Amino acid sequence: MENQPYNNPVPPPVTSLSPSDERMWAMLAHLSALAGFIIPFGNIIGPVVIWQIQKDKSAYVDYHGKEAVNFQITMTIGYCISFLLFFLFIGVPILIVLGLIGLVLSIIAGVKANNGEYYKYPFTFRFIN
Repeated sequence: MENQPYNNPVPPPVTSLSPSDERMWAMLAHLSALAGFIIPFGNIIGPVVIWQIQKDKSAYVDYHGKEAVNFQITMTIGYCISFLLFFLFIGVPILIVLGLIGLVLSIIAGVKANNGEYYKYPFTFRFIN
């Protein structure tokens, strides 16, 4: 039997990111959530896309991607609850507070990730470990 190289599966090349690229992608995982202010569910879509594309290339980006996705899912649950409470007239102030918290904490997380620090969002349900 001939050894046919075409039939042997070739594993994909292992890629890794430079430290500066790791910090950049981790920062973008957090800051991409700001798309939610423009695009419906953009706050979840942005971090999920970045996390899924880069998670196998860097443990650092994997950590920050999971944090960003978990936080944005938690925030979306809060937005839905505040929408339901809208008819009791307390939903609007809650929505404003949640929007400010989401904005401020996403920026803080992005800055910390860009500085090479691990950031853990407060009051976040851990859906993805």
